[in-house]
Amino acid sequence: MATANRPGTEGSHDCGLDTAMEVIGGKWKVLILWALHQAPHRRFGELRRMLPGVTEKVLASHLRELVAHGIVDRTAHDEVPPRVEYALTPSGLRLNEALEPLSEWGRTRQQGRV
Repeated sequence: MATANRPGTEGSHDCGLDTAMEVIGGKWKVLILWALHQAPHRRFGELRRMLPGVTEKVLASHLRELVAHGIVDRTAHDEVPPRVEYALTPSGLRLNEALEPLSEWGRTRQQGRV
C-alpha cells in the first residue's frame, strides 16, 4: 500500500481501498450487490423484501449512490403503473467478483475456522 496522499485528501492513502470503501461503505450496499447478483434484474420492492431491516429511505439512498458510482444500472420502463428495475453494470459484476474472497472469509469465520 502506498503512503502518498492524494491532493486535497490529507491523511488519505492512495492504495485504492479508500475509493472502494467510498463505493461499498455502509451496512447495506454489499448486501444490495449480493441481491442484484442473484437475478439479472430486481425491482425496488423485491430488493426491499430480500433485505429485511433496511428502510425504504436507506435502500433508495444506497441505490442512488450505487447508480451514481456506475455500479448499478437503473431502468425506468414507460408503463402504467411505472416499473423501475435495477441491475449490476459490468463494473458492479467485477466488484462482486472482488468481494467473493471477503465473503468466503466471512463464511469460514462463521464456522469458527478462523
